[in-house]
Amino acid sequence: MPDVLFLFQMKAISSSKATDWPRPPACCVAAQLHVPPNHARVTVAGLVILRQRPGTAKGVIFLTLEDETGVVNVVVWRALYERFRRAVIAGRLLRVTGRVERQSGVTHVLADTIEDISPLLDQLTAPAPLSQNDKTG
Repeated sequence: MPDVLFLFQMKAISSSKATDWPRPPACCVAAQLHVPPNHARVTVAGLVILRQRPGTAKGVIFLTLEDETGVVNVVVWRALYERFRRAVIAGRLLRVTGRVERQSGVTHVLADTIEDISPLLDQLTAPAPLSQNDKTG
């Protein structure tokens, strides 16, 4: 008898539309940011590879996040920066929810919320737990 979960997953895949994209809190990868319509709400996550605070930008901060598929440009307005200051300044791995904005062929995410998920990076170097076979061996 076929696995019920497998059949459910296959139905979900076959019924998905080309216009579907991960909705928050699920993250949209950089390579798929062209899929959501302009001004759609998305969540992205990635390593912070660049922080810019140009003197001419009136307090706006620009972040560049990188995931396994590419880079995401994030715009952080001054009021939001004050609210999420610690994450913006010190975060190594961020999850950002905001609106997709496209202008002149460039895609940005205008941040609404910013979450520092850097502690997840520390789990990459943690020793793997012992399996049942290792305990009895």
